[in-house]
Amino acid sequence: MRIDILTLFPEMCERVLSESVIGRARAAGLMDLRCHNIRDYTRDKHNRVDDAPYGGGMGMIMQAQPIYDCFMRVWRDAGPPAAERTAGPPEETPPAGDKPHLIYLSPKGKTLTQRRAAQLASYDRLVLLCGHYEGVDQRVLDELVDEEISIGDYVLTGGELPALVLTDAICRMLPGVLSSEACYTEESHFSGLLEYPHYTRPAEWHGRQTPEILLSGHHANIERWRREQALRVTLEKRPELLEGAELDQKDRAYLDSLSGADEDPEGRPEVL
Repeated sequence: MRIDILTLFPEMCERVLSESVIGRARAAGLMDLRCHNIRDYTRDKHNRVDDAPYGGGMGMIMQAQPIYDCFMRVWRDAGPPAAERTAGPPEETPPAGDKPHLIYLSPKGKTLTQRRAAQLASYDRLVLLCGHYEGVDQRVLDELVDEEISIGDYVLTGGELPALVLTDAICRMLPGVLSSEACYTEESHFSGLLEYPHYTRPAEWHGRQTPEILLSGHHANIERWRREQALRVTLEKRPELLEGAELDQKDRAYLDSLSGADEDPEGRPEVL
């Protein structure tokens, strides 16, 4: 998979994408991540990429042309990263071939979900547009953008952090990035539930005991305990998620039991 990020702060994005799991996977060639400086594509002699909004108002608006030119160059560039940008503005006409799927990171977009991240992980190529200042000229959005995505109901100073969040959420599901699919399929939200609690050594810490069932070695009982704990945590913290989760009869029976008397704090299932 290839993801291109169009931004005014490529160094910021590069720093994050070069670290930890994604950085190692990127270095191993498991995905192709490229950051492009929109400012490199301005036609203004003062290197400006923004201007005051028509109609007045606070702040500045990113201009359409630098974004358009940057995207067109990225669309044409199907090969390895070029050492230097070719002199002069790109051609105005779109190149042959399918247009890359362009996502604008925006507080007005649909909220990012694990399901959408998994869908996007199946794409061969994505382009992410990071806005800044007070936003982006609507005309370039209307002409190029395929969808808008938000990472939450709040506003940040730019689209770089949301673009990095989206890239991380997508890339960690690509083949070979994590040691196995279970590393993400058992996590919160993937199955529609929140994740069960985890414990590690020592078995007792500050007087708090690890649930005995996790020390039992009975894998079937452990798996059922984890499923019930995921149901319990979801009911307590995000009950609305249960409406869209895939639940079997045992799941529903367990949820019904939670609405009754107080449960054992370890929530032990029946022995299978």
